[in-house]
Amino acid sequence: MNVIDEKFYGLMKEISGLSEKELYHRIRKEYDKVPLETRRSCMNFFNKFGYWGRLDEDKGIFEEIELKAAALGRHTEDFVWLYERLCDYRSKKTLYAVLNNWYSYDFASTSQAKEYMFDAYFDLDLIPECKNETIAELGAFTGDTVQSFVANYGADCYKKIYCYEITPSTFEKLEKNLSGYKNIVCRLAGVSDSAGAASLGKSAGGDSANALADGGNEVIVTTLDDDIKEPLTMIIADIEGGERKALEGARGHILRDRPKMLWSVYHNNEDIYGIAQAVCGMRDDYKFYLRYKSSPIYPTEITLYCL
Repeated sequence: MNVIDEKFYGLMKEISGLSEKELYHRIRKEYDKVPLETRRSCMNFFNKFGYWGRLDEDKGIFEEIELKAAALGRHTEDFVWLYERLCDYRSKKTLYAVLNNWYSYDFASTSQAKEYMFDAYFDLDLIPECKNETIAELGAFTGDTVQSFVANYGADCYKKIYCYEITPSTFEKLEKNLSGYKNIVCRLAGVSDSAGAASLGKSAGGDSANALADGGNEVIVTTLDDDIKEPLTMIIADIEGGERKALEGARGHILRDRPKMLWSVYHNNEDIYGIAQAVCGMRDDYKFYLRYKSSPIYPTEITLYCL
């Protein structure tokens, strides 16, 4: 056992010995130690995006802490399950840092685990080369990920890239920004576990955080299995909490093609282990890695690599 293992299993042992109420009070105690300016920043961030629960100490609202206590208390075994399946110690260190941040508002571990070397998604230690890729990118925004992919692997690294985006104004920018690239297929559509239609859920955090909402017919919704008939070699997804449904809608491709998959797992407290478990439920030959690139104060931009 090494220091990372000792820290992780020590944290899990401590958490497992506490009730949810005790966990809540432990987290609140650590939160209260954080400087006021940083607490205000956290409150603004959580309340703007709405993924993790509200936090407003002036009004006595600590939903974000309540939900973190529930996630830690109820899913200790799931976090251990994931830790023991992560395939390098950068990944294990990342998971420990994220959970310790949730539990104790620790910024030092997240600072050490943050990815500084590579672009988002394209960790060259994990994916050293790409050739003849057929890619589905879910939540393509304005095309920045495709541009980064080509910058890292070269203009001849892919056969075709399907880009899905749900916000019309952003879709226009996507098409414009990628107009000079070959074999890019842009779809003004959402991706989920069934075909149909949905509303466009506008986010206070900006158009990059817009998401599918129940009801309505503003946005066409498809599945990767329905929409793409050729084999896929890579799936990249950052769709504001819709990743689990999109994964289910790609079951056929996963079973047949075994694509490399890069899933965002930070839009709630469950996807960080739940998506890996769902992938294992489809096939058991994937290896898992974690990386994150956001602020050490609260780790987002967490990617689960299924390779």
